[in-house]
Amino acid sequence: MAAETSDRARELEVFCAVIDGGSFSAAGRALGLTPSAVSRTLDRIEQRLGARLLLRTTRALTPTAEGRAYLGAARRILADLDEAEQAISDQGSPRGRIRVSAAVSHGRLCIVPLLGEFVRRYPNILVDINLSDGIVDVAAGQADVAVRGGPLADSALTARRLSENGRTIVASPHYLARWGVPEKPEDLYNHNCLNFSFRRAEPVWPFRRDGADFVLKVQGAIEANSGETLSQLALDGVGIARVGNFSLGDALAKGRLVPLLEPFNPGDKEIFHAVFVGGANMPARVRVFVDYLVECMGGGRARHP
Repeated sequence: MAAETSDRARELEVFCAVIDGGSFSAAGRALGLTPSAVSRTLDRIEQRLGARLLLRTTRALTPTAEGRAYLGAARRILADLDEAEQAISDQGSPRGRIRVSAAVSHGRLCIVPLLGEFVRRYPNILVDINLSDGIVDVAAGQADVAVRGGPLADSALTARRLSENGRTIVASPHYLARWGVPEKPEDLYNHNCLNFSFRRAEPVWPFRRDGADFVLKVQGAIEANSGETLSQLALDGVGIARVGNFSLGDALAKGRLVPLLEPFNPGDKEIFHAVFVGGANMPARVRVFVDYLVECMGGGRARHP
């Protein structure tokens, strides 16, 4: 039975290496095996499961739906084995690699500055952070923790609230001196309003007047997928932007940007969560990392998205 368990673990390693390397040859080099040995291992797994895990062509190896499901399970099992062995060998001190995904602007401005203290606290944890505005599949093992802003889709993942972020309409003093200060929301029709370009972003700006909410469709010469980029354009006097407060840094305090139309600010908030695979078998490195983010960012209650 022990030998069979060991063989199964090795098979999982081989399958993950094939997906990560993109070929039998790359997997073999990573694991010290011949390509034919890797191929035989994949054949053995597929025969045992009675399902095809990979579509093989001369140019690429593409996982099937069954292959993607098997990959997610394989990564979790290997992570659990690694965590268990490391916890025992190091008397329970969290260790190992933790893969963290965050959006580019929020990650650079809000997550990356926290990592130095984290690795000082936990020197045996290697943080592998990936900043991208694409959505990673945490359930499939593409990341251990993803920091996400906005509403969460229903899933079996666990989420912990990290922070909330308000939004402010801003412009530079130089821009306002040239084009004038908008006194009411409708004045924005005469201004260059810089917008987000994501598909999920609504092409309108919300306002509140006399307790009633409404929106205006504003237009401008530039769109961007990053609040940090829009803030920089506003700093350069290009136009007016409505961005998350975390993107503004100390520009407001130093007078480099001026808040606009605050009496009409609806007070909407974007909530940020850490999303991960929870449960009794959650690796200690994931638990302490999420706890650290909650500690540093204000935190909130645990919930299921």
